[in-house]
Amino acid sequence: MEKWLYVMLIEKTKQYNRLTKAMIERHVENLKKLDEEGHLELGGAFKGYPGMAGMYILKAASYEEADALCKAEPLVVEGFATYQLRALQVADKETNYLL
Repeated sequence: MEKWLYVMLIEKTKQYNRLTKAMIERHVENLKKLDEEGHLELGGAFKGYPGMAGMYILKAASYEEADALCKAEPLVVEGFATYQLRALQVADKETNYLL
């Protein structure tokens, strides 16, 4: 059985240093929404990696659905960040570690 997660790598733009409290609140509301809808597996901020803001690991039915979730992230919508999306095939007990 195949099992996929989607990794959103969030990259800062030149506008990132102009983040406001209101923007951060919209970002957090989106995180809460993703979590409530069952899409957020894990998320967090990077420290010590210039140009990188953080990442999400998303649960979605397809790459296209995950991409739509990324495009709706307020940091992306408002130009404070861009993203790269990667599909991750999960190796765990349920998938017999991809054997």
